[in-house]
Amino acid sequence: MKLRIGIALIVALLAASFAWASFAPLQASSREQLFDIPKGTWERRMKGDKTSILPEQITLTLGVRDVLLLRNSDTVPQIFGPVLIMPGQDFRLPFAQAGEHPFDCTAHVSGKMTVVVEESPAPGIERLKWRLHSLIDSKT
Repeated sequence: MKLRIGIALIVALLAASFAWASFAPLQASSREQLFDIPKGTWERRMKGDKTSILPEQITLTLGVRDVLLLRNSDTVPQIFGPVLIMPGQDFRLPFAQAGEHPFDCTAHVSGKMTVVVEESPAPGIERLKWRLHSLIDSKT
């Protein structure tokens, strides 16, 4: 009898947790998503290093992480789209519309980067999937 009550309690707690994760509003401490261009990036590029410094595609979510923050920690200016980011400078680019946004970027071997901005997940299973995906990404 006690075992059944314990199992029922665990199942009820799991169901309540999933319900909360599915319907609670999304919140973040900051709407910015930081990507740092490390010191020595340009020098490595000039030596022929093809190592990826930044991801080729960055995914943001409207209402949660919808401001791209690029920090140039390198010793030379970097170009992102039409903007010249000086050494030590931060560049913030807010997004208000979902979609794919291609940019020229000197920090990439290909010279290109795409920012994908997704709609904020709707309450229910989409929000639950988003939260689980975010949790998994934060652990890797």
